[in-house]
Amino acid sequence: MSTATPDHFSLFGLEPRFGLDSEELTRAYRTVQAHVHPDRYAAAGAAERRAALQWATLANEAFQVLNSPVRRAAYMCERHGVEVGREGGTAVPADFLEQQLQWRQALEQLRGQGDVAGLQELRGQARALREQEMARLRAQIDVERDFAGAAASVRRLMFIEKFLRELAAFGDGPDRGHAD
Repeated sequence: MSTATPDHFSLFGLEPRFGLDSEELTRAYRTVQAHVHPDRYAAAGAAERRAALQWATLANEAFQVLNSPVRRAAYMCERHGVEVGREGGTAVPADFLEQQLQWRQALEQLRGQGDVAGLQELRGQARALREQEMARLRAQIDVERDFAGAAASVRRLMFIEKFLRELAAFGDGPDRGHAD
């Protein structure tokens, strides 16, 4: 095992791109894990066992980042020198913040009324916007190489994902498909 730490994509032998095939990622992860899993080094010396554990941990962390579209996009932006920041830590456009405020007010009202159909409609709006942002990210990163623009999209997606989790917490069921 080499001691140099590769970036997440090269660790798995994948091209660095946002539009990553999740099955390809999973296969690559399993291949790496099969080579570095600590159980393979049970009879090895302490240094080799420690190195295997470090590589297995690195592979797990890399997989978690690359398997999440939002985290993958943030990672790619930061690898290109554009800091994404944390949710709420960096400004997003005023119209987007206004939409978030409207969604939160609607959520509270619908929750108070027990309006399941309204909650489902609100979830549909949030999911549609999430899909638009995902498509925008794919273009910004993979085609335009606009990492500053992508960072803004990541921040919007962070808000949308949080809202979808809040919707799920209010009894509209879990939001499947893009967990972060």
